[in-house]
Amino acid sequence: MVADGHLATQLRIAEEIADQVTRRWPAEILAVGATGALAHGDDRGGADADLVVVTYRPGQGPTPTSRRIDGVIAELNVISAEQYLSHARTLSTGWPLAADQYLQVRSIFDGGGFHARLRDTHLARLAEASVREFTALARESWCTAYSLHARAWKNTEWYDTDGALLLLGEARTAVAVTEGLLTRTYYRNSADATRQTGLAGADMSEVGDHLARQAGELAKRGRPVDGEVTELFR
Repeated sequence: MVADGHLATQLRIAEEIADQVTRRWPAEILAVGATGALAHGDDRGGADADLVVVTYRPGQGPTPTSRRIDGVIAELNVISAEQYLSHARTLSTGWPLAADQYLQVRSIFDGGGFHARLRDTHLARLAEASVREFTALARESWCTAYSLHARAWKNTEWYDTDGALLLLGEARTAVAVTEGLLTRTYYRNSADATRQTGLAGADMSEVGDHLARQAGELAKRGRPVDGEVTELFR
């Protein structure tokens, strides 16, 4: 149930956009879905109206764009059905922040059950994924998080407080993403990721503690973060 107020405005705008899209490109549009806050039925995920237009073939439909409409940023993304399903079948280091768009979609227009197919495709991919696969992705993500954290420390040494704060924010998100890969947990967005993992207000030392714990867990799973040059190619 969509609440009154801002979320209702988002839904109205989404429905108007979907109506315009399907009227202008009636033979090219397979589905139109809303992700983020509208998909969840609350405004905790943000103030934007995020729409994904699914076309039968690449290059069809409207051009991806964004505008502010009645105080709401409307984000229009366009992708072909096969491309979208291919993304849903792909696991990467960004999975904890990407999965929500496949599993939580509010159908604005869907004449062929595409959104259910999208969800089922992603769930099938998750079902066949091994712990080893997720652990390998977690180690890659951990290296990114460690690098961001180290750069944040370095910026404090250079008295670049603004730069350090920006990098620390990125490091928090990267550590949260690593945690999501270790636990197979996906998040609505980066803010939700840091909130769920207790990293939202973490300082430099606390982020370092999370990294150390994750490194220990990766070592237990046979994916140590430290190694020799030759081990990069294994």
